[in-house]
Amino acid sequence: MSVEWTKSSWRSRPRVQMPEYPDQEALGAVEARLASYPPLVFAGETRKLKAALAEVAEGRAFLLQGGDCAESFAEFGADNIRDTFKVMLQMAVVLTFGAKCPVVKIGRMAGQFAKPRSSPTEVVDGVELPSYRGDIINDFSFTAEGRIPDPNRMLQAYLQAAATLNLLRAFSQGGYADITRIHSWTLDFTRGAAGYEKYHQLANRISESLEFMAAAGVSPESSDTLHRVDFYTSHEALLLEYEEALARVDSTTGVPVAGSGHMIWIGDRTRQPDGAHVEFCRGVQNPIGLKCGPSITESELLQLIDILNPKNEAGRLTLIARFGAGKVGEHLPRLIRAVEREGRRVVWSCDPMHGNTIKSGSGYKTRPFDRVLREVREFFAIHAAEGTIPGGVHFEMTGKDVTECTGGLRAVTDEDLSDRYHTACDPRLNAAQSLELAFLVAEELDQRLQAQRAAG
Repeated sequence: MSVEWTKSSWRSRPRVQMPEYPDQEALGAVEARLASYPPLVFAGETRKLKAALAEVAEGRAFLLQGGDCAESFAEFGADNIRDTFKVMLQMAVVLTFGAKCPVVKIGRMAGQFAKPRSSPTEVVDGVELPSYRGDIINDFSFTAEGRIPDPNRMLQAYLQAAATLNLLRAFSQGGYADITRIHSWTLDFTRGAAGYEKYHQLANRISESLEFMAAAGVSPESSDTLHRVDFYTSHEALLLEYEEALARVDSTTGVPVAGSGHMIWIGDRTRQPDGAHVEFCRGVQNPIGLKCGPSITESELLQLIDILNPKNEAGRLTLIARFGAGKVGEHLPRLIRAVEREGRRVVWSCDPMHGNTIKSGSGYKTRPFDRVLREVREFFAIHAAEGTIPGGVHFEMTGKDVTECTGGLRAVTDEDLSDRYHTACDPRLNAAQSLELAFLVAEELDQRLQAQRAAG
């Protein structure tokens, strides 16, 4: 690993999961135009997020990260942004009550446009074309012209991300995030629905806590923290031409910052220690996520931690475990022990989505809700056994009433998948499944808290 880093030093490293643009002149023009645009996020915001994640690393806060598998140009709209934001706020209130600590809220939004693929091509009806790699790169429609990587798509992605961030900032700071409003949505969600009785009981306990606070003089009117929230954005830093063009030098510290999102992460397919993606991410001051799948070894993980977090800063690096239900016990303990043995300061988060994707009998990719929940429970159980901190959860979800993941109390079946299967890539939890999962995670957090009190 070279000592000298520049925002373009990744170009000398091996690159994977990135397109080869046929028109290099057009690519250069787009990169130059993007480099002249304002950054989407600012260094002070990323430092604030890093400080919040440092609290997660110490067990004084909990991380909720969620949003789209891949953002779409076609489905972009204020309602979709609002609905996903609304569900994440509901989840956060439930988790806050379960964990009895602040919840750091990070959306997979305003930048999650590119997707790694298991194969460079796909075949439909005997026709083979390049794989769809996300709207920032090529088109979802299965045509030879649409699948050609087009650099101008980066400009559309930037404009959509800027508009999304503008709306998120308005929602989070303008009163829409009032805790009493959020909780009233959750009460309505649980009231009278079959199977939701225990969730309604928990929702009523939250109501009692809010009423007590109001009686004590703490209300949204008297306390600004109940009226607005900090909400951050994140995405996989896959398309490095886009990331480089939006990288800036922080004028207050002189340290580079990725201006494309508050937090960026490295995928399980692009985490090569000598690769382009690790090289880019090591040099920016943003909080970094690292997806950890079954193939990562203890020595590889420690090497990556040393590259990405050489100063061992709490909050700098989040390890996002993604193994699959039934496989967590085989992989997570060995990684935890290696990290603990070397004294590395990290946030441990659970991604129970990517290891639990199956093909349904009807031919759709789906994720069974019970398998998602099982991986979350295994994650908590292993951290309890190791005496370490289960810092957060990472979900692919939407605020829309889609039918992409089977199961949940509203019982989406294999036959239902075709009703509202709208994802451009991988299946997402719908609004009801997301909130149900938040209640179940809150139970895990509450049990962990009770165990700690009993032991201490």
